[in-house]
Amino acid sequence: MKESFLNKFFTDLSSKIIPDAKLNDQLYQIKENLIRVSQNNKKVIIVGNGASSSIASHVSIDLTKGAGVRCVTFNEPNLLTCFGNDFGYEYWVEKAIQYYGDKDDVLIAVSSSGQSENILNGCHAARKKGFDSIITLSGFNPDNPLRKLGDVNLWIHSENYNIIENVHQIWLLAVVELIIFESANK
Repeated sequence: MKESFLNKFFTDLSSKIIPDAKLNDQLYQIKENLIRVSQNNKKVIIVGNGASSSIASHVSIDLTKGAGVRCVTFNEPNLLTCFGNDFGYEYWVEKAIQYYGDKDDVLIAVSSSGQSENILNGCHAARKKGFDSIITLSGFNPDNPLRKLGDVNLWIHSENYNIIENVHQIWLLAVVELIIFESANK
């Protein structure tokens, strides 16, 4: 029983990681957006809740340090608690983008469900601020609201949070590795 559960879990997870032509095109498009923003001396802002917030931190550091693309995230407890308290949790990302975002930045918005109100409001704020592009990562329902807000929308066909979150992280880190690889092989 345990072995069959684990086999099914890992089979499902690994099947989601293997890209098709559409996903490859989207990952290359994300890479191009990030390179363009970096060359224009702008930045990437990446946001998420819970595990997606941890993914944002991991990818932000790797993009900055490894790929040379300036990237920030808003995972400081004082910022989260201040903005959440003063503006409401559903508006903290919007407010952070209003205060810290600049025209022509890129937003990467990660939400497993694609329904997190704070992330959706952040996308609207980025659009109003004139961001270069918005990249979304979501799962669950293919018609989720987040998937309609981006210029590039990665969606994982799964209803398992751990599978969705792991695949999101792998996809984003694949883009980081692609930037590093192409930079080293120019």
